[in-house]
Amino acid sequence: MEKINLVIEKALGTVSRETVFGLQDKAAKGMEQLHQGTGQGNDFLGWLNLPSEISDADLTEIETAARNLQSRCEIVVVIGIGGSYLGAKAVIEAMSNGFEHLRKQHNAPIVLFAGQNIGEDYLYELQDLLTDKQFGIVVISKSGTTTEPAIAFRLLKEQLEKQVGKEEAGCRIIAVTDAAKGALRKLADTEGYKTFVIADNVGGRFSVLTPVGLLPIAIAGFDIRALVAGACDMQKACGADVPFEQNPAMLYAATRNALYQAGKKTEILVNFNPKLHYFAEWWKQLYGESEGKEHLGIFPAAVDFTTDLHSMGQWIQEGERTIFETVLSVKEMQHKVTIPTDSDNLDGLNYLAGKRVDEVNKMAELGTQIAHVDGGVPNIKIEIPALTERYLGQLIYFFEKACGISGYILDVNPFNQPGVEAYKRNMFALLNKPGYEAESKAIRERL
Repeated sequence: MEKINLVIEKALGTVSRETVFGLQDKAAKGMEQLHQGTGQGNDFLGWLNLPSEISDADLTEIETAARNLQSRCEIVVVIGIGGSYLGAKAVIEAMSNGFEHLRKQHNAPIVLFAGQNIGEDYLYELQDLLTDKQFGIVVISKSGTTTEPAIAFRLLKEQLEKQVGKEEAGCRIIAVTDAAKGALRKLADTEGYKTFVIADNVGGRFSVLTPVGLLPIAIAGFDIRALVAGACDMQKACGADVPFEQNPAMLYAATRNALYQAGKKTEILVNFNPKLHYFAEWWKQLYGESEGKEHLGIFPAAVDFTTDLHSMGQWIQEGERTIFETVLSVKEMQHKVTIPTDSDNLDGLNYLAGKRVDEVNKMAELGTQIAHVDGGVPNIKIEIPALTERYLGQLIYFFEKACGISGYILDVNPFNQPGVEAYKRNMFALLNKPGYEAESKAIRERL
């Protein structure tokens, strides 16, 4: 089975191979901390062997629940925020026809998302759309009290019950939540919702290969068994027994940290395929939330090329030299489009006649890489054979494993997110949430 391939050569003009390999011991220690559970955050390592531990029965249960919603719904709204929606969104967007939502007939329900923001117009427009639609809900929350998804679920649950009745609504709501505690678990048990469990030892940004991600992906009509199989491929390829020079997760972690130590403080994830936009959003959360601590960490950014070459391209080419790029390069497209000849040739494009659009895109990719490397921007490249469930599964696990190792090289806890709570405390105080009276008084005095 072909695999994704990591290429670091174009990063070695800024840092030497010796510098990268000089981090081998730290990378090996990070790998050891992961597999022996001796590092910070070791109570959140449930993702580490997850691909090989998912059983056939687990996948069958998810597929059965997905078919139930598929048979009842034309739209399924997945409610969640952060890791509770980005992984599923990333895979669904990468695998979907870009214009599927405009077709009159669909092979599977359209999967929409809510609870990832507090946009009043967004929620109004979503509810308005659903008024005359057969819809269902997958609500993903460990506690059931996270503000953004809790608001969305309260609104959509009430709407669904009004449209189809409480009994039928109960058949169209699936809760992915804690095994035993929390507001959503209590509600699901009371109402009899179908439920799946978010394991205590898997953090949200590492949860795409759990029901958090697999259920929405299955509902959208994609092959979760192939996704998991791809993750298994990479679990082996990035295993603790694979030597540093052959281990893509260790090499990527070491290379990006070597660049960071050389003053490259921002990593830009680049794609030349618009289907990977939300994959980059998932990646940004994975690395930003894992490494941005103690005033340390590479800043994760992302661009869509060639689109952003006409906006951000100037800064990347000639701006401050504190950046490096990691390029996602997809080898084979799913479809073929050939540029035609035009007798008038007013646009001057006849030199491209007979070429595939992707050939032009690939030359843009190569030309950009040469220009950026010449301009002082190191490039790491990840070659993806094609956008399939299996290769996406490989990519997901590769980035997860490398993230854990990279965080340990940086000497931070890659599995917590203490800084996320700061805005919540202020928001609750400003909204006069019960229990926050002292904070409310203090913050209003500041204002």
